[in-house]
Amino acid sequence: MSRGSADRQTSPGAARPVSSVLFVCGMNAIRSPMAEAVTRALLPKVYTVSAGVRKGDADPIVGAVLAERGLTLGLRQPQSMEELADSYFDLIVTLAPEAHHVALDLTGAQAVEVEYWPMPDPSAVEGSRAQILDAYRDVLSRIEAKIMERLAPAGAPAR
Repeated sequence: MSRGSADRQTSPGAARPVSSVLFVCGMNAIRSPMAEAVTRALLPKVYTVSAGVRKGDADPIVGAVLAERGLTLGLRQPQSMEELADSYFDLIVTLAPEAHHVALDLTGAQAVEVEYWPMPDPSAVEGSRAQILDAYRDVLSRIEAKIMERLAPAGAPAR
């Protein structure tokens, strides 16, 4: 994972446009695949990939919540950051504390922007199916808002 700006971390307001982005969470099962799907739909010219610190199992609720918005994960399967070791990105966005620490450690000697967008883990929510779905929808909305704020060109319409 290399290439990018000389800054290790940049505040989102001062950030430059990117042509490639890697989203990282704990297991590449919920938050990072959501971010990948939204970015691919909203910004098809941005090369977008997601990974986890570890490779987890696909979460079926993610597919259901994305489908409500007309989005899909397609045939993608969870992957780990290790599997992308030879890849390069302009920006790495971490969505969980563990992912942020690992991304900083793995890219320590490289010139790449690493940003932390803290997102709650909706799989930690207990309750009815409706409450759990709402937690996933909330995370998806938060991710979409951050993508529009940080990655969308100025004046781009929101979904």
